[in-house]
Amino acid sequence: MISVQVVLFDGFDLLDAIAPYEVFCAATLFTENTLNVELVTAEGPRFVTSGINGLKIEAHGKLNPELAGIIVVPGASGPIDGHGPASVPSILGAAANSDLTGLMERALGRNDVIVATVCGGSLVLAMGGLLEGRSAVTNHLGMDLLGATGAIPVSARVVDDGNLVTGGGVTSGLDVALYLLERELGPRIALAVEQLFEFERRGTVWRAMGMAPNTQMTPADESANIPSIHDDSLNSKATFASAFDGDWDTTIVTPVGKLEVRLSISTNDGIIQGTATQGNDKIPFINPVLLNDKLAWNLRVTKPLRLNLKFEVSADGELMTGVAKAGLLPASKLTGKRISGASS
Repeated sequence: MISVQVVLFDGFDLLDAIAPYEVFCAATLFTENTLNVELVTAEGPRFVTSGINGLKIEAHGKLNPELAGIIVVPGASGPIDGHGPASVPSILGAAANSDLTGLMERALGRNDVIVATVCGGSLVLAMGGLLEGRSAVTNHLGMDLLGATGAIPVSARVVDDGNLVTGGGVTSGLDVALYLLERELGPRIALAVEQLFEFERRGTVWRAMGMAPNTQMTPADESANIPSIHDDSLNSKATFASAFDGDWDTTIVTPVGKLEVRLSISTNDGIIQGTATQGNDKIPFINPVLLNDKLAWNLRVTKPLRLNLKFEVSADGELMTGVAKAGLLPASKLTGKRISGASS
């Protein structure tokens, strides 16, 4: 018996969850005592409110990460832009900050569990720090954000990375489920369901095997998106005391709440250096560069989510303003005040 657990969380996208649910349920018509399909949550049985229009669906079970089989994680539905609680970034962030992340970490650590995601479901796992170094896909709008979490974005309809199978856009839930039927039960069962639905699976399933094309592009490290500090043409080696030197108490307003961060910036031997301190964590700036009157750098943060953020700030005397950005997520406003060190 193969167990299929379709995970629901508040704000989930209906088609992301229900399409694979129905595919697996349809497969039971052609098999006997082979599949058991249920809707679950990280908290246990409850009614779960979907995204747009707030349709309530009842989940009858609690997610069991040790149960051999398949776990399907959907994405979210709502406005793409904005910081409101109903926006897709906020919903995904809330799911990543819930008990779901710990349960999915346990599931991904098992050889007898296949974790499948649809659309933004891969972002839920990635924002929880679970997909670093794993090949995956998500909705095309979120591919930059997926890369910012340390995952390896692959532009395919379905990506098979062993015990992790991810799907792209909303309707890819059909393709992911049909592919898993073929992989686990064989092509005849998958074809029977395709014929029942009058649907043919789309796209090539990407796997890290076989010959690689000569033109294959290696996914760029996020830090490459900001020029190197050794590029003299960008004035990275400052010949004067940087206007940004000193310690700054800053506040970053993100879709998942406010972050209080201490920035420490200095210019040593003409090279700008910096660290960000949040709680007990001190993180060094990656490739800080002075671009005219703005300072830009990358930062790998782990709280409240695991992301590679791009910062760009300006200093006006003792005040700092700017933004922090990660892919699909709306730009987060940064404001701060210098608490030590002299302005130039």
